[in-house]
Amino acid sequence: MSGAVYVNGRITPEDQAVVPVFDHGFLYGEGVYEVCRTYRGRPFLLDRLRASAGLIALTVPHSDSEFETRINDTMATAELFPWRTGGADAYIRLLLTRGVGELTYDPAATPAPTLVIIARPHKTPDPRIYEDGVSVSIVSIQRNAPAALNPLIKSNNLLNNALAMQHALAHGGFEAVMRNARGELAECSQSNLFVVSAGIVRTPPLESGLLAGITRQFVLELCREEGIVAEEVTLHDADMLEADEVFITSSTREIVPVVRVDHTAIGSGKPGALTKRLIAAFRAGVERLSPASGVHS
Repeated sequence: MSGAVYVNGRITPEDQAVVPVFDHGFLYGEGVYEVCRTYRGRPFLLDRLRASAGLIALTVPHSDSEFETRINDTMATAELFPWRTGGADAYIRLLLTRGVGELTYDPAATPAPTLVIIARPHKTPDPRIYEDGVSVSIVSIQRNAPAALNPLIKSNNLLNNALAMQHALAHGGFEAVMRNARGELAECSQSNLFVVSAGIVRTPPLESGLLAGITRQFVLELCREEGIVAEEVTLHDADMLEADEVFITSSTREIVPVVRVDHTAIGSGKPGALTKRLIAAFRAGVERLSPASGVHS
C-alpha cells in the first residue's frame, strides 16, 4: 500500500478514500489544513491546525491525544512505520472542513466537521538541492491581501499558491517568490523566505501578508540559539537579489539554499556558510526533539 486516508473514522487505501460532493470543503474551499512529516514515526512541529480553524469559527472535534491516535492508526494501516527498520518516514496532511450541508454559506447547515488524514511515505528531497542549491522565480501573482483573507488561516483553498507555482514552473523555478500588493516580498508558494546579508538573517514580517510557517518560527529560534542575529523586516526585490545568501523553509523540505533568482546569481552562486550552519542546526534540533528513545511504539 502506498498510503492510507482517514475520513471521519474510516481508514482506506488512498485510492478508495471519498468525501461527499456536498462537503463545503469541496464546494467552497471552507476548511483548513496542516502538513508535517514524521521523524522516527513522530509528527514534527504539528501545532497550528486549531489556530487556523478558530479564525474561521470552525470547531475542532478532537483533542490532541485523539488526533495522535488517529494519525498513528492511519500510518499503521498504510504500514508507514519503516523508521523502525531504518527506512523513510511519513508525509502527513490533516484537513478539517466545514462538513456536509446544503448549498449555502450558512455554517448552521454544516453541524459536523469533516476530518481527513492523509498518510503517505515521505519523499526525501534530492540531496543535491541542499548541496547545490536551487533556482527560484519571482512571479507576478500577488499574495492575497490580509484585508481580504487573513494569511494566518492555512486555508484549503490554495488557488493563489497554485497559480504562483505554475508560473514559476513555466520559468524553470523550484519555487515561486510572491510579493504583496505594496510590492514587498511576502513568501513563496510553499515555503517561507529568508535572506542573509552581512551575517544577519532577515525574513519578511507577518504584516507583509504571509503564513506564519512553523518551520520559519523554528529557524528563528535556532538563530537565537546559535547566536545569529535574525530580524523580521520588510524586504523588497533588491534585498534578495543583492543578498549574500538566500534560503527557503518548509515542513517537508526543511531548509533549502537558493543560489539563483531567475537570471541573477545569489552571492557566490553556491549555498552559503550561514545557510549550511543552519541546516546542520536544524537537523541537530530534530534529533533533540525527536530522540530515538522517545518514539511511539
